[in-house]
Amino acid sequence: MNPTDPIIANDAVVLGILIMILALVFGTASSAKPIFQKFYRFVPSILLCYFIPAILSSLGLISAEASNLYHVTSRYLLPACLVLLTLSVDLKSVLRLGPKMLIMFFTGAAGIVLGGPLAILAVSFFSPETVAGEGPDSVWRGLTTVAGSWIGGGANQAAMKEIFNVGDSIFGTLVAVDVLVANLWMAVLLLMAGNAKEIDRLNGADSSDIEALRRRMEEYKSQIDRIPTLADTMKVLAAGFGVTALAHLGGDYLSQTIENAYPSLARFSLTSSFFWIVVIATTGGLLLSFTPARRLEGAGASRIGSVFLYLLVASIGMKMNIASVVDSPGLYLVGFIWISFHALLLLIVGKLIKAPVFFLAVGSQANIGGAASAPIVASAFHPALAPVGVLVAVVGYALGTYGAWLCGQLMRAVAPM
Repeated sequence: MNPTDPIIANDAVVLGILIMILALVFGTASSAKPIFQKFYRFVPSILLCYFIPAILSSLGLISAEASNLYHVTSRYLLPACLVLLTLSVDLKSVLRLGPKMLIMFFTGAAGIVLGGPLAILAVSFFSPETVAGEGPDSVWRGLTTVAGSWIGGGANQAAMKEIFNVGDSIFGTLVAVDVLVANLWMAVLLLMAGNAKEIDRLNGADSSDIEALRRRMEEYKSQIDRIPTLADTMKVLAAGFGVTALAHLGGDYLSQTIENAYPSLARFSLTSSFFWIVVIATTGGLLLSFTPARRLEGAGASRIGSVFLYLLVASIGMKMNIASVVDSPGLYLVGFIWISFHALLLLIVGKLIKAPVFFLAVGSQANIGGAASAPIVASAFHPALAPVGVLVAVVGYALGTYGAWLCGQLMRAVAPM
């Protein structure tokens, strides 16, 4: 066995471990015992769903690199999850949330575009060699892939790698920086979600529109709730995986057709099949929300979608190796300065416009994590709000390549030679 191989490499075993972790977390979170109630008052259950697999990965027990689980959850369960979480959404009510949601999203994007070059400048004052380099493996080129990942997601990250001709060596190093820094920030957002009411009260933010949306979605669910039959469950799965099948079919066709006819559109992620899978799945779920399929929520559509979502959460946690921070500490410092500027800008603008912390968290994660994790953060506030994260994340996919390209040009201008 290779020294870098995990102790447990069998995906059947790893899947069993992840599901047992989820069962343990949600079992204790719903416990009536005072010790668990006090614990989960301060630590959101979703945070443990992420961090426990991360700890196991850091200890070398399991590894995302040696597993296909992340690929399965992101390519198969994520699209189905997006469908099942959006088929009951009240789109008109979401639009009534007003402009603050979009303001926080664009503020988060601006924080990434400006934060990259500022982080390079800051580190170059005392350690220019950390952010220097020439050719494909120059640091600024590698950081463009982080910018792509942080304004949209993996499709935009891949686009930046091709646009800026990023070398494989620096790309591999910065993938670790991307995963660790972004997921630590997600942990902060989840902690904020657990204390949202207190933060909003201190900030003077009005979250009544969000509460009204949550109540409307819950009331609708209570009106159509029923004990699901086998036929009901099969219909839910048919909706989720049926649209997922169409999303894969359409994604493969559109990405290949566009790549053959208009290869220059790769810079906009339009040749990425994953981009189209997410867009088609989300659109399919929204279209179903205007049909009788919306009543599948009463048979547990969002509950089943949430199962898929938390399996994705656990598999994302596997991708983070906390011990990897010692490998390239200088580049991690660049990442921390970068994400800190993003966070500071969001906090300042959020304070000025009195935006609820929900808008800050979802606006940030729709940039940093895209459709894979924005609904995770949104559901930490309440499961009924997960569709809001999905919808805003789609905006991130659409704008990610433009913002990341601009960020790359700014980093090129300030990087030491």
